[in-house]
Amino acid sequence: MSLSGMAVVLKASTSSAAQQKWCHRTRDQCQYGFTSVSERKCRKRSPLLRARAISGKLDLDFSDPAWKQKYQEDWDRRFSLPHITDIYDLEPRTTTFSLKKNRTPLGDGDVSSTDMRNGYVNKDDRALLKVIKYASPTSAGAECIDPDCSWVEHWVHRAGPRKEIYYEPEEVKAAIVTCGGLCPGLNDVIRQIVFTLDTYGVKNIVGIPFGYRGFFEKGLKEMPLSRDVVENINLSGGSFLGVSRGGAKTSEIVDSIQARRIDMLFVIGGNGSHAGANAIHEECRKRKLKVSVVAVPKTIDNDILFMDKTFGFDTAVEEAQRAINSAYIEARSAYHGIGLVKLMGRSSGFIAMHASLSSGQIDICLIPEVSFTLDGEHGVLQHLEHLLNTKGFCVICVAEGAGQDLLQKSNATDASGNVILSDFGVHMQQKIKKHFKDIGVPADLKYIDPTYMVRACRANASDAILCTVLGQNAVHGAFAGFSGITSGVCNTHYVYLPIPEVITMPKHVNPNSRMWHRCLTSTGQPDFH
Repeated sequence: MSLSGMAVVLKASTSSAAQQKWCHRTRDQCQYGFTSVSERKCRKRSPLLRARAISGKLDLDFSDPAWKQKYQEDWDRRFSLPHITDIYDLEPRTTTFSLKKNRTPLGDGDVSSTDMRNGYVNKDDRALLKVIKYASPTSAGAECIDPDCSWVEHWVHRAGPRKEIYYEPEEVKAAIVTCGGLCPGLNDVIRQIVFTLDTYGVKNIVGIPFGYRGFFEKGLKEMPLSRDVVENINLSGGSFLGVSRGGAKTSEIVDSIQARRIDMLFVIGGNGSHAGANAIHEECRKRKLKVSVVAVPKTIDNDILFMDKTFGFDTAVEEAQRAINSAYIEARSAYHGIGLVKLMGRSSGFIAMHASLSSGQIDICLIPEVSFTLDGEHGVLQHLEHLLNTKGFCVICVAEGAGQDLLQKSNATDASGNVILSDFGVHMQQKIKKHFKDIGVPADLKYIDPTYMVRACRANASDAILCTVLGQNAVHGAFAGFSGITSGVCNTHYVYLPIPEVITMPKHVNPNSRMWHRCLTSTGQPDFH
């Protein structure tokens, strides 16, 4: 559960030793509730530990025997999907999506009688978001809701084609827009949305150029899309439609949607773009428009809540290997060589962590979620000295959002409203040079910043598959009558999630997670405190 979905209130009481291990720290909370913290940290906190949780607007008292039932009812309410029948009294029709019509019968066989596959998803299908039952909040990587680490089921809607749909395909006008920054796989998603719409029978498909700006900027005309037009766009990086940050007022965008007579809008973007899509969905509801707004999660940072991963992430990690390998060769080839690589990751260190793990060449990995000190006996610079003395060289990987507490803060924001971060990579470069100059030790530092290179390339095979399925499911969701949803992959299953739940906060690396522990084991770095 997200931080905004659950706040914590601790009450004083005398508890058992097991209860005393249960304490709360903001950075140790995860998307589902709480995560465990060490006993040493807990002793520093209050001696009590009875907890109450506020789930959405529901106040949960764990001493209430019915708390779990109330929690699950609240979860089901929050994760129900908005549907056009909430505002319109509509009868569904049989779907026009069928793979049978694409087949050529062999001989005199009857395809309809020989094809017995179950090709549709039942509307009541659900997928579990969480599958591990932790025995204790002190277990490594534990994600718990209450102090006893009770098992609670988190069900979300399964994605896929339904037998019944709520639109007449030949009457539908569908629009696609790509927002935010570039990301590997944008063209793959555009292509699959068009292909799937075409399979349903939609012929009026348009692309909105340059993000939300395309709805209101004079001179920007919608682009007619068809299977022939998008056939080969997946062979190159970037976005066939173009991207931009920021946008007009929601009311202006919905005015444009009404004027263009758009029935389905597919928004491909990250957290900010999802927030915009949800605002458009809400405004369409206020005006009682029969418009389905469906998002597809896009970000190389992999920082969208609840999802296993977002498209573009795998490609970014793979592309980052080139920079890390170059830094490794430079460092190893020099006397007291130091390779420093800065990767993207504003508030989440997933790229840096996974790139460090996959390369096997990183000695120090610094991410935004884990605090550290540069100076002092246990600081990063002291460990660099140790590495040069023992190995003769070292390689460092830092996320762009790491160490912001060590830098002067900027109140400036970009067009999407994101705070412009201070450049920690450059700061680290200068600190390292100054440190070794001050102590009279020669050090040959090479700084590599491949940030924009890792997002401008074509999607790799793994991301291309993910893009294909997410694009298809987005169309299935729109025809099923859902709106204000996003298509994602959770616990290896493809699902639909209500947009408000995934934009409450970015997803972060959990410092108590097994994956971060694996990264520490791989790098061999100490605790920099």
